[in-house]
Amino acid sequence: MLEQEEYKIVSFLFLQKITEMRIEIEQPEQEELEEAGVFSWPVWEHEEDKLEWYYDKTEQCYIVEGSATIISEFDSLTIKPGDFLTLPAGLECVWDIQNKIKKHYSVE
Repeated sequence: MLEQEEYKIVSFLFLQKITEMRIEIEQPEQEELEEAGVFSWPVWEHEEDKLEWYYDKTEQCYIVEGSATIISEFDSLTIKPGDFLTLPAGLECVWDIQNKIKKHYSVE
């Protein structure tokens, strides 16, 4: 049985992991995307599928076409054109692609 102090430490570490592993999603303006050079980033496309994925480095991506649900231990997000995502290093997730995805991406 965990002592109260041990329980607090375990709870803190779990909450810290949740915060670190959250997928950030934004809808930036076209001008912001152009200034950041997003449209010169490489393009990744994938047909309807269900993919298990692990991010060993942080990735930022901008969804150009399609839709998918990204499911992790901490999130379940449906993404669509216009969404800008930050997927943190260490994230394990499943991409459930409903409509062919096209995205610009950058890995840090």
